[in-house]
Formats: sequence, C-alpha cells, structure tokens
Amino acid sequence: MPLFRIRTEIEDRPGRLALLTAALAGRGANILSLSVQVGPEGVVDEFIVDAPAGDGPEAGRDLAEALGAAGGARTAVRPARPHDLVDEPTRALVLAARLASDPDAAPAVLAELLRADDSAWIGGVPPAAPADPCSLIVAAGGERAVRLRRWGLPFTATEEARAAALLRAAAPAERPRPGVHTAVLRDGTRVAVRPIDPGDADAVRALHERCSTDSRRLRYFSPKPYPPRRAFEKFCDPARGRVLVAEGPDGSVLALAHLIHVVDPGVAEIAFLVEDAWQGRGLGRVLATLLLDLARDRGLAELRATALSENVRTRRLLTSLGGRTRRTADPAILEIRLPVAARAPVPATLGGWRDERHL
Repeated sequence: MPLFRIRTEIEDRPGRLALLTAALAGRGANILSLSVQVGPEGVVDEFIVDAPAGDGPEAGRDLAEALGAAGGARTAVRPARPHDLVDEPTRALVLAARLASDPDAAPAVLAELLRADDSAWIGGVPPAAPADPCSLIVAAGGERAVRLRRWGLPFTATEEARAAALLRAAAPAERPRPGVHTAVLRDGTRVAVRPIDPGDADAVRALHERCSTDSRRLRYFSPKPYPPRRAFEKFCDPARGRVLVAEGPDGSVLALAHLIHVVDPGVAEIAFLVEDAWQGRGLGRVLATLLLDLARDRGLAELRATALSENVRTRRLLTSLGGRTRRTADPAILEIRLPVAARAPVPATLGGWRDERHL
C-alpha cells in the first residue's frame, strides 16, 4: 500500500481530530504517525498513512477530498517513504550529532530534518519571513542563513522552531545564564529581572495596589485589586509556566511578566503588568524579549497574548516584535500571535557563525 504524508488545518475545537481520523478510516487508510503543529492560521495535523492500493495521485486526491468534507482546510498530500517513520526524537538527535561534527553541513542537515526538497546557504541579512509559505529561512548567526524549499507543503511554525532548536543544540555550550538579568531602560535606570519567588507575595500585592484601576483592568479584564493567595501560588508553580518580576533600584517589584503553558502544542500565553510610573520606559520590551528567550529554551513555536482592543501599548509592543493581530468572537478583545523561532539567533559560534545575541 502506498504511503502518504498529509497536512491539514482544523479548528481547534473538541472532536475535530476525531472527524479527520474517521474520514481517513472511511477511505481505508491506516494512520501510522500523527503530530500536531502550529501553523500560520491555527492547528495543523500531520498524518503519515498507508492508503489502499491504487494510483498514487488518485488515491491522494481521494484522501484530500475526504478530509475536506470532514472539516480540514488547505490540505496537502505528498508521497512518503518508509524512512519517514523513523522515531522523530531519535532522528533529531542523530542529525544534531552530525551537525556538531560538520557545521558546514547545516543546509543538508536541516533539509533532512524538515524533509525539504532544496536547501542552500544564503548571505546577507535575510527577510523576517519569505513571502512563499513553502520557503523557510533559518538564521544561522552573523549574516548567514539557510534557505529551505519544499514543493507543495508549507512550513509550519513548529518546524521553524525545530530547525532553530537543532542549530542551537549543535552550537558550543553557552555560559550558564545568571538567575538575575540586569537591564538598562531608556532613561538609564537599571532594573533587575528574575524569576518570581514565594517570598514575593507582599511585594506583588503592593505592586497591584500601586497600579491604577485602568492598568489592572487592561491586564486582567477587570479592575481586581490584587491576585488571591491561590493565584499567587500558581504564579510560583514552574509546571504552569514561568513568571518574571522586575525590581527597581529600591528593591520594589515594578512589573510582572507571565509565560503560561496551555494545551495547544508548542504554544504558551503571555501577559504583562507594569506599574504606571514605569510604563513607556522600555521595561515591557525587556520583559517581552526575555519571555521570547524562555520560550526558545523550552522549544515553543508561538506565544499568544489576549488583549483588550484599547490596549495600544501591548499591541504595539508585540507587533513590533513580529506579532500578528487576530480578531476574536468578541470585538472588544484581540489575540496577538508572536512566532518564537523567527527571531531565534544562534547562541554561539558554530563553524564560523558569529554570535549576534543581545537584548
């Protein structure tokens, strides 16, 4: 029976995946592999299936029609190989070892990782994103990048994150990052940013009390005075994500930045609360950049923020970092999606690539 690799986008709602698998079963296809990825417009399901014997293109069209009838959109079907069924984590580790031993092989290694049809080094500063969704540019540090092309199968944000992570894994180890990051704001003020600690409960409460009703409303969609004790305990739970606190010169907590794990694969939510007197001084950008670093370290593909439409500061900040604004069912609320890997630098020299990492 012929093997096919299938990509299709679905609404991220309960039961949608079951409809797709039932549609494939109805055509006699046996699902051998399944992964869920982040695409430009939403969730992308990828299947490798063996299909009933017959003409390859005709069988592929039949499968695409079945998935379309079950709610799949922008479905792509391509022939697959038995080699594609190799365990993915094992394959990635083997490729990382190959790249570490031969950094100049990056185009070939990334092409193998993402099953691209064409790959090559390119020079100069690459654009943020190619206009063609079937092309991908992966920054390799300095002014070098790898351009990948794959006919008829657009790259996903998850694949971009995989490529960036592979380059980082093969690079020489960085020095351990300090637990406290010192940042200089636009006016020259130094602030310290660190992970939240259970001992910060009183300082976090004081921050909320100093914030205006409007600032709290923009953060929580209601002017709640401060988080209850149970919510603060969740802030400190690393299984739920990571919360950063920014401290001023006097040791008071000036801001909070949240990275919250969600059930969508490769996605986390982010949110910010900055004391009114410290807004407009570059602190939000420092916190957003550090959250992007955390997201890369955790292998995330996309960060999402839900904001009131009137929250101009958050919208401008995240769109300036590459975020895309989307409408929601509520006209008063926007969702901003920020790709993680698109801005990922190579953290250290690898085969002559220069370290361009900075905040």
